[in-house]
Amino acid sequence: MSSAPTKTLSRRRLLMIALVALTITGGVAAYGIIQRAHSAAQAAQWTDQQAIPTVALARLRRGPGVRKVTLPGTIQAYYRAAIYARVSGYLQSWQADIGAHVKGGQLLASIDTPDLDQEFAQAKADLATATANAQLAAVTAERWNALVKLQWVSKQTADDKNGSAAATKATMDAASANVKRLEAMEGFKNIVAPFDGVVTARKTDIGALINAGNAGQELFEVSDLHKVRIYVQVPQAFTAELQPGLQATFEMRQYPGQQFDAKVVTTSNAMELNSRSMLVELQADNADGKLFAGAYCQVHFQLPNNPNEMRVPATALVPADRGAQVALLGNDGKAVLKPVQLGRDFGDSVEVVAGLSPSDRVIDSPPETLQSGDQVQLAATTPLAKQAAALPSPTKAD
Repeated sequence: MSSAPTKTLSRRRLLMIALVALTITGGVAAYGIIQRAHSAAQAAQWTDQQAIPTVALARLRRGPGVRKVTLPGTIQAYYRAAIYARVSGYLQSWQADIGAHVKGGQLLASIDTPDLDQEFAQAKADLATATANAQLAAVTAERWNALVKLQWVSKQTADDKNGSAAATKATMDAASANVKRLEAMEGFKNIVAPFDGVVTARKTDIGALINAGNAGQELFEVSDLHKVRIYVQVPQAFTAELQPGLQATFEMRQYPGQQFDAKVVTTSNAMELNSRSMLVELQADNADGKLFAGAYCQVHFQLPNNPNEMRVPATALVPADRGAQVALLGNDGKAVLKPVQLGRDFGDSVEVVAGLSPSDRVIDSPPETLQSGDQVQLAATTPLAKQAAALPSPTKAD
């Protein structure tokens, strides 16, 4: 046999081997490309998922039906009178010291007024002179009127006598009025209580120089404490609910654990410009005399609360230059920034008085870069997330 067929067979075999090797190499390369593409798609999908922030819902709570507001107050007497002298002189005696219970008109002190006494004596003497002159002028006028009827004197002369009698009568009336004035001033030598009450201050003593009028020294202070007035400066945020008739309680440091009842009677209807607060007056009975004028107290108000008020964790607030905001989770899975109006700050939670509804889903601890329209994903359901929609009402006032 010749060697040609053998050589031809070897070439064919080599060609088949080369084709098989090329096919295997192409398959391996294609598989590698497909795997790399799949891995790249998975990586891109994972990256996209990581770019969407995972959020949790904050637990919302309804505000209480009433809210307890405690404010400092000052107790004042129902009536209070600072007593000054109406006449000048020296204090002759005093009959009531501090703490004395006095009746209206009761004598408190007496003033020695030598100058007034002499002026009063002179006025009475002047009145006596004026009375005598008036009587003489009246008798003279009657006589001249009788002579006119007999035509023994002229009508002009009689008119002069009548005029003189009228003038002296006026002088007598003026002197009488002056005597009555000084007599009334003599009555002011006795300092009396203006009403039933307690002497809460005595600022004079026997022999002290007394000057008339409020430019002088205050002598006594009398206070009516059968009922007291309590004045409280209430911040503007709470003034809408403070209406006359609202019941309140207050407590004092000298009576620990004891509370007293009071009632709002009126408000000033004006805000203090410095503090933006309104003066509110309450009244309380003081039949047992435990309440003192000028005392400090803590007044507790039970104010009706805003039914739309809710409380959210402080971590749910989104810092913003334009005011407080919260981030809500929409039904489409996108975040929505919503402005809210805050009330009181309780540290771990804040009061939202406007801007939220019970159906809102508030995001807790939202990312700082979160904007309205950003896609977010809700974290795995937890007991806290399940309670986010529940809004329990507290059983007592906060």
